[in-house]
Amino acid sequence: MSFLHCGCSKGRVSESDGPRPYDRSTYTALPNDRAETPVKTDGMSSSESNSIAGLEFEPAAACYELYTTIGKGHNEAANINLAKHLTSGQLVAIKRICLETPGLDYNTLQNEIVLCQTLHHSKIIPHYCNFMYCQELWTVMPLMAFGSCRDLIHAYFSTGLSEQTIAYILRDILQALEYLHNRGIIHRSVKAAHILIGANGKVCLSGLQYAYSMIQGGKRYKTVHSYPDNAIQCLQWFSPEILKQNLAGYDTKSDIYSIGITACELGNGQTPFSDMPATQMLLEKLNGTKPILADSTTVADFIVEDDINGQTVNEETKAETAIFQRTFSQHFHNFVGLCLEKDPNLRPTATALLGHPFLKNLRKKTTDVLPGLLHPVTPLTDASRLPKDNSVTEQLTDQMSSVTMEDDWLF
Repeated sequence: MSFLHCGCSKGRVSESDGPRPYDRSTYTALPNDRAETPVKTDGMSSSESNSIAGLEFEPAAACYELYTTIGKGHNEAANINLAKHLTSGQLVAIKRICLETPGLDYNTLQNEIVLCQTLHHSKIIPHYCNFMYCQELWTVMPLMAFGSCRDLIHAYFSTGLSEQTIAYILRDILQALEYLHNRGIIHRSVKAAHILIGANGKVCLSGLQYAYSMIQGGKRYKTVHSYPDNAIQCLQWFSPEILKQNLAGYDTKSDIYSIGITACELGNGQTPFSDMPATQMLLEKLNGTKPILADSTTVADFIVEDDINGQTVNEETKAETAIFQRTFSQHFHNFVGLCLEKDPNLRPTATALLGHPFLKNLRKKTTDVLPGLLHPVTPLTDASRLPKDNSVTEQLTDQMSSVTMEDDWLF
């Protein structure tokens, strides 16, 4: 059976063939004496954006030792490697994008680099430095040792995270969106794959390559009409007004709709409409179908097509059945419902959502509770067990071997 076959839809859904995140085998134990450097919760100064407690990260490939690939990005054009900063021994993540990749959008790359240089907030992933090496653009970033929320769901929490875990994560992401929206920036790619968690439980928002500023030519517009390029992997999270592509345009409230879809993704382990063909998903959204959280209180709103009584139940069916055995609070259901209103004028702002009963009763810092809530997952902090990536050394060797002396030396 499929819980994503909504009662208001007449079509049958099929298995999603989207890319899968890296496997749980990359996670290793966290020693008790290792933790990320604490940062301020209200943002970072520009001087902190390329350093940790005064540590400078040099824009040179020789200063880093690459290990295994831990992720992908930019529509599979980027490899994200675990790396060690040789000067300090600090573990970092390095995103390597081959600039000779066919169809690569250079404007998207430039947009992300410029934004990350101008935005300084503790809940937004920073770029320590950017530099070119062998036709590749290297971006040095902090290592978020728990990976993305999508990785966690795939590897450990296939039926979704706990409600308390989701509340702490979404509170931090809404703080990041509040910062962006106050500056007229629409993120346009809020989803679990772009929510990263550090070893100490710090939550950061990534995916700024899709962001768009409502301030153009010195004027702040109320709505924009630019459709994100190469954003097919974000369609499930897009709001109806972005998908319509009409003269009405869209604004920062489109990110609030994405928060609602992401909340369902974190709670149920999948996004609404994720098993539908893209065209059917588009029709459902444009026709006003409002996604809801799947749990024991909403099971009647979903069609269960397969009669499993007396039949062998496979692991996938067990997982889907477990979704309806959970019960989320009414505050969580109300939070999701507000975010997923089809009319953007009915959706609250990020600031208003931070005062919603689902979030306002959270008294502790996210870093104090999140690592415990993610148990038994342990973050990736020990690089000694991982294979090294020798491609950089091999490239340098190849370059040196191709050097020839055309003229004799003269003394």
